[in-house]
Parts: sequence; C-alpha cells; structure tokens
Amino acid sequence: MNAIFVMLLGLAAMFLGYVFYSKFVAEKIYKLDPNFKTPAHEFEDGVDFVPTNKYVLWGHHFTSVAGAAPIIGPAIAVIWGWVPAFLWVIFGTIFFAGVHDAGAIWASNRNKAKSMGSLTGDVVSKRAQTLFMIVIFLVLLMVNAVFATAISGLLIKFPSSVIPVWGAIFVALIIGQIIFRKWMGLGTISILGVVALYLLIWAGPSAPL
Repeated sequence: MNAIFVMLLGLAAMFLGYVFYSKFVAEKIYKLDPNFKTPAHEFEDGVDFVPTNKYVLWGHHFTSVAGAAPIIGPAIAVIWGWVPAFLWVIFGTIFFAGVHDAGAIWASNRNKAKSMGSLTGDVVSKRAQTLFMIVIFLVLLMVNAVFATAISGLLIKFPSSVIPVWGAIFVALIIGQIIFRKWMGLGTISILGVVALYLLIWAGPSAPL
C-alpha cells in the first residue's frame, strides 16, 4: 500500500479521535473544568510546585508519553507486518495511551499532585500501595534496562549521534534555567534551543565519539 495513503489515513484517524473521542473523555468521563485550581497554583512554592507555561507543559507531557510502549511496541509489532504496527500506533494512541496518560495526570491533579502509587494507598489500602510501589519499581527497572540496551547499541553503531544525544540534555538544562529565572521569553529561547539542537546534529558527524 502507498505510504502516503497510510500516513493520511493515520492523520485522519488521529484528527477524528482528537475532535470527537478526546472531547467525550474530557467532558463526560473526566469532567474537566478550565477554572480548576491545580496543585501548582494552590501549593506554589517555587520548588516542587511551579506554575508552568501551557506550551512547555504540553511539550513535557508529549515527551513523557514517548516511553517504551510507543517506541519499542511498534518495533516489535512490525515483525508481523506493517498493519499491526500501524494499528498499534494509531488506535493505541487514541484509545489507550492518550486516555491512560491524561487520566493519570487528571487523578494526580485532583488529589494534591500525588503519584499513582501514593494515591493507591488512599483509594485502596496501604498494602495495595506497597505492592503497587514494588511493581512500579520493577517495571521502571525493566524499562530503563531496555532503553539502556537499545540506546547504547545505537550509540555504538552510530558514533556521530553521541554529541547530539548528550548535547540535547545540556541544552534542555540551560533552557530550563533561563525560563525558570525569566531571563528570556519563551519564544526567543525556543528558537535558540532549536538552532542549538540542529548545530549539535551538524557537529555530531564532525566529531564522532
């Protein structure tokens, strides 16, 4: 099948999911209220609770979603062909990943920014909380191990990617400090950040490690 057609089909499905399904979940299931005071505003202390620009927050949530499931999952699904991988990415995003992550953020915001593990103790029991924390630890250990293996292998195979990958971390730290200390506007520093990342991509092949 033509790749362009598959892409357009996927984009159309995402658009319909955004317009109809996400609206249903937001209004009927989670009953989101634009006037709700989030813990970042309610408990603002400049350290753990810091109100954040909505675009920065969106970007943070977007990158947080890009974990093992949407990255490793399609790579495994494609073993059985492009259709399973396509279904995993499109329908998995619309009906599972998006709802799951939005639900986790919703539940945390409605309960003083508690994590899912802490919240389990309030909703179920302390024993359930302990067991859940152990499960979370083991799952995160597994995810980190998979990422470490996959990424280290790629960095060894493509030494030109070392500088761009590690450099992106330092760029993020610098941008974060500039935004937090309000030394520069979000638009300006975002443009400079993108330029810095592209320069790192250009520098990578010049100094492979």
